[in-house]
Amino acid sequence: MSAISPPSDIPPVLTELWQAYSRGERRALARLLTLAGEQDYRAHLYRLLSAVSPSALVVAITGAPGAGKSTLIGKLIPLIRERGQSVAVLACDPRSPLTGGALLGDRIRMPTTPDDTGTYIRSLAAPPGRQGLAENLDLCIALLERFAFDWILVETVGVGQSDVAIRDLVDCLVLLIQPESGDEIQWEKAGLLEVADLVVVSKGDLPGASRTAEQLRQTLNLPGFPAKPVLLISAAKGSGLAELLQQLAGQPRRRHTPEQKRQRLLLLAQEILAERFQEHADLVQRLIDEAQSAGWDDWHVASQLINRLASVHAKCERRTP
Repeated sequence: MSAISPPSDIPPVLTELWQAYSRGERRALARLLTLAGEQDYRAHLYRLLSAVSPSALVVAITGAPGAGKSTLIGKLIPLIRERGQSVAVLACDPRSPLTGGALLGDRIRMPTTPDDTGTYIRSLAAPPGRQGLAENLDLCIALLERFAFDWILVETVGVGQSDVAIRDLVDCLVLLIQPESGDEIQWEKAGLLEVADLVVVSKGDLPGASRTAEQLRQTLNLPGFPAKPVLLISAAKGSGLAELLQQLAGQPRRRHTPEQKRQRLLLLAQEILAERFQEHADLVQRLIDEAQSAGWDDWHVASQLINRLASVHAKCERRTP
């Protein structure tokens, strides 16, 4: 990994970490993944990463709770390592209501060897209302790309049919479905099934798995539409995993196409706007009180909120040396 000298206005603590990170030090990587969630450092990290030319294949594994996402990733890791390639995992776990951190349940099913420098697993807390994704996930992926991992596997929290935002962050989206899902297949058809690149029926050793896979093929591969692979696997028996890995390795890289970059930029802008609403909660409340007294309509109130927040931050930026 080639070293990139940080700009002179980068905070000293971040400069030191970036230099260690550029030398391939994992402790620095872990610290930067933590700082990616802190508002004071994120803008600097985006600047440092802007010159990166990544080559990793970024794959997301998603599906309903209990579909076997963690177990599947735990089986894919040694297969990737057997190919002589490195792999990093970002496991999005539910956020603890007590500590605010990740509950870490997924990592139990991902065996690791402490001295294996080609494997890296990190849990990220996913708050409610984020479509199964951790905050700043895109920035964390970029940090792993810059660290030169060959594969980056992203596990979402158990999701529903409309939780499709993950597709804009990755090269390939894998939807995992349990056998005998029945009406659940119809339930998911309008959302995740449409945007997934690969559909995998897990627990292929259970009764009904083959029938579920056939139902999915009939549902998805209609005349006039691009064919979508539907695979049957069994993590318990190890069947279908090599075929899945081969399918994944052959997927086109789309994470850094112009359209994907545009979608990620829009998502980032929405996140920044949401943070600014929280940061200036007093201003928001004053404007709402003012609107109620003046009888403004909702559209006018929302427009004024955006304008005033923009004005506040423009003044702050002018004061910043």
